[in-house]
Amino acid sequence: MVVAERRSVVDGELREMARYFHALKDMLRLRILVTLAESREMTVTELARALHVSQPLVSFHLRPLRVSGIIRVRRAGRQAYCSLDLPEIKRRQSEFVEMLLQVVDSEHCNS
Repeated sequence: MVVAERRSVVDGELREMARYFHALKDMLRLRILVTLAESREMTVTELARALHVSQPLVSFHLRPLRVSGIIRVRRAGRQAYCSLDLPEIKRRQSEFVEMLLQVVDSEHCNS
């Protein structure tokens, strides 16, 4: 029973990690992140202009990044200002590495 409970916790963690990394799977999404890193904060219109793509396409790709906590969106009137959520990105990356290290450590203990 304990193994089954541990597996469901691990599966839940893996599911969350899969959603996070899935949000990063697209080249345009990565370009959005790099552009935001260079500019700190941009409107959706500014992002579209900087990336030479349509505003609806940028909005489409921003959604999974926002839902995953990778970017923040601040509204001011009709404008949506986007910025990276670096603390959240660092937290997620650290969780992933920690999860892998726990597996490696448990394998060494079982050997």
